[in-house]
Amino acid sequence: MKLLKAASIFLVCGAASTFVSGAAAQSLTLDQIAHPSADSWPLYHGDYSGRRHSALTQITPANVNKLSLAWVFQTRQRSEIKSSPLLVDGILYFTVPDQVWAVDARSGHVIWHYNHPTTEGLHIGHRGVAVFKSWLYFVTPDAYLVSLDTKDGSVRWKKQIADVKKGYWTTLAPLIVHNHVIVGVSGDFDNLQGYLRSFDPETGDVQWQWESTSPAGTPNSTTGGMTWMTGTYDPDLNLIYWGTGNPTPVLNGKPRPGNDQWTCSIVALNPDTGKFVWGFQPSPHDTHDWDAVETPVLVDGDFHGKPRKMLMQASRNGYFFVLDRTNGQSLLTAPFGPVNWSQGVDAKGEPIPNPQKEPAPDGRLIAPDEGGMTNYRAPSFDPKTGLFIVDAHPSWSLYFAKPADGDYGWAGADYGVWGKAQIEAIDYQTGKIRWTHDAGAGGSGAGVLTTDSGLTVTGDATGNMLILDSRDGKTLWHAETGGSIESSPIAYELDGREYIVTSSGGLLFAWALPESSASSARTASR
Repeated sequence: MKLLKAASIFLVCGAASTFVSGAAAQSLTLDQIAHPSADSWPLYHGDYSGRRHSALTQITPANVNKLSLAWVFQTRQRSEIKSSPLLVDGILYFTVPDQVWAVDARSGHVIWHYNHPTTEGLHIGHRGVAVFKSWLYFVTPDAYLVSLDTKDGSVRWKKQIADVKKGYWTTLAPLIVHNHVIVGVSGDFDNLQGYLRSFDPETGDVQWQWESTSPAGTPNSTTGGMTWMTGTYDPDLNLIYWGTGNPTPVLNGKPRPGNDQWTCSIVALNPDTGKFVWGFQPSPHDTHDWDAVETPVLVDGDFHGKPRKMLMQASRNGYFFVLDRTNGQSLLTAPFGPVNWSQGVDAKGEPIPNPQKEPAPDGRLIAPDEGGMTNYRAPSFDPKTGLFIVDAHPSWSLYFAKPADGDYGWAGADYGVWGKAQIEAIDYQTGKIRWTHDAGAGGSGAGVLTTDSGLTVTGDATGNMLILDSRDGKTLWHAETGGSIESSPIAYELDGREYIVTSSGGLLFAWALPESSASSARTASR
């Protein structure tokens, strides 16, 4: 389907604050967050597990060729949509930096639009919002947490997360757990300490803070460890799981000897107190800018014949990890693409950095590149196939140390040599790649959604929305979108009709079967 032809079906343009009658936000309870219904997508990942898997089955491999465009929304902003919309009571909430929209999920009509103009902070992108009761929460480039009323977008309160003048900014979608709004910080300057902070959802008061690194100036320690992306949560264990970013200085490890804990790590914390429970380090003593903030996906199932509560992560450094999430012990560590920077894996399942692969004045050929084998784009776990499906980026790069830069700051450079985008399906029992789908030269920013009917929804490097067969990765359907796909898809069902929502550039697309086909699918499923 060509975009220009498809867009003629329905185009809605974002503008000033507008209200559409008949769509009124209601209260979202903790139980509705913990147990999402088919007509909701109440968290950034869809649910607490981070699996991004939908139980919907109306759109299938047999009828997906009939998929068409239900509506398109245009933000009219320069920023690309990198957020995952939330769906609550028939209303989609989504963002770009400084902007929040509430849009009718059936038609794409604007309900309200909030603008929070800032000039400070890095406007690199924005992941989305959180909703609890009738309150919405989002972070700003100048490092504030803002709460809006979901009915009309009016401001309830605004609280500082970090000091933008020190070099902090914020981009993530908050996580709601119990009576906590949990947010993290971003920033790559030296002497900045990474942390998570919990706010009271009603008052905005700070409840606790957990620091991933020591204060600046602590001997033989590092700064950094930013908490860029939204974590996950296990209600049974009452633990949140979060990834942390690289240490600083970024490419120079000499001023920060040792493993630099807890940078480039997966950590488990008590959400009520912020107390540290356990940590695992995918990239000890990182010197390649390989954050470990990729989604910590929670899966319950058998591992080698034994029931386990697992955590899985496809990490930026090129390794796929399976952990026991009760204690952080390693069950599996395996590369999911070219990796040449380690000397193997230690007894804890953590890679062993090779000192000869650190940036040097004459350059070092490293796989993967600085962008990593994957990045912020969300993976999906399909419980029916047992496959962990991720938008991967096999790549090679030349890393240089630059003595003229001194020991601090970036202190080096990375020059890409080769890379491509491919969708990979990883068998979590073995770490073996069961299938791959070529997604173009360079890299892709699209996340992944899977469904119970056997669909894998994602995008490629040239702006095509893709729907693949989850069993073998073969293309079932695609559509040109006319822009770069930098977000992760969602799915929901309203009035008996299943929708898949994707974005490209500043456009939000809602896809569905024609009503006649949707009706036939509903009848067949009874």
